[in-house]
Amino acid sequence: MTTITFFRSDGIFYGFEESGHVGYGEWGEDPFCAMLSSTTMFIVDAVEDVYHGTVQYNINEDDTVITVRSPSALPQFEADERVRFAVSGLFLTYYLMLEDMLLHDDMYEFTKDSGFEIKVVDREFE
Repeated sequence: MTTITFFRSDGIFYGFEESGHVGYGEWGEDPFCAMLSSTTMFIVDAVEDVYHGTVQYNINEDDTVITVRSPSALPQFEADERVRFAVSGLFLTYYLMLEDMLLHDDMYEFTKDSGFEIKVVDREFE
């Protein structure tokens, strides 16, 4: 089971944590985990390279936990509202994409056995 927990402060998405393994395929052969990994790195690279924002991420392969947070999504850390909008939009879009997968489980084999869940928690940026 993979759990993706999104972090939100005052309605603004600023990060997420992915933990666990869907188990749809063997380690290194799982298309869902590959999608999560590539989407995660796309978000990290976009925040840093495209929007010139700040992103903090940690990959713990031993515990299968990936944490990504960006203060650039929040007004107390980023003055440029265009950067804030773009960065928070990346996190929100990721959340909506995963939510859509759960709603349309007939299209995605790995969702039929509840291979993953998504949550949103409201908490201040640490």
